[in-house]
Amino acid sequence: MDMYTRDNTSPHSPSRNESREGGPVGFKFTDENKQKIDQHIAKYPNGRQLSAILPILDIAQRQNEGWVSQAVIEEVANLLNTASIRVHEVASFYTMFNLAPVGKYHLQLCGTTPCWLRGAGELKEFCQRKLGISEGETTTDGLFSLVEVECIGACVNAPVVQINDDYFEDLTPESFGNILDQLASGKKLGTDVKAGPQINRQKCAPVGFDPEAEEIALQKSKKAAAKQAANPDAPKKTTKVTPKKKVPHAE
Repeated sequence: MDMYTRDNTSPHSPSRNESREGGPVGFKFTDENKQKIDQHIAKYPNGRQLSAILPILDIAQRQNEGWVSQAVIEEVANLLNTASIRVHEVASFYTMFNLAPVGKYHLQLCGTTPCWLRGAGELKEFCQRKLGISEGETTTDGLFSLVEVECIGACVNAPVVQINDDYFEDLTPESFGNILDQLASGKKLGTDVKAGPQINRQKCAPVGFDPEAEEIALQKSKKAAAKQAANPDAPKKTTKVTPKKKVPHAE
């Protein structure tokens, strides 16, 4: 049973490009984030501080609950001694920056060809039904927001959804729903809720890959190579390969 409801009048359901005044009034960086910013600015020569705008915006967005408000833009502009419009131009160009509030768990569902061929369309429909929202919206409790994105570089593990900083791969509606239920119940992302492949796969290795068997084979190969190097005049062992029979094409 779905536990979320949709409300199109919710302040959590604007499109990505709707920049708002909201967020903390008079946004200021924390002392810890100021130290991080100083480290980034120090990487560039005097007069080129604007080159650090991307990591600074990232730091600001994380401090500001996942989005870049107008107050954030103005604070970054003051920090870098530039016009607010220059900061807005960068923030509005890169899709990694959200110009409107997003959920605590921001779901970025890849819809590019490999993921689409592996069921991303079905995942999107399932997610919208379960959460009761459409793309670009946020649940009324502010817990989940959903957007479709272009390739996020995990094609071999398609279909993939990025939740905040973590990738959830090899998804099915069932496994995706289980992840959403765990997060909704209060379990923590990255600790209680396992990221990465959601099937019996080691990272991006082929399905069925046995790392123990591979390690045994590797050690045998190393021993054979060491033995051959110690006695180069010894005949090398060869394995006879039987050619496969050609199968005639059906007419």
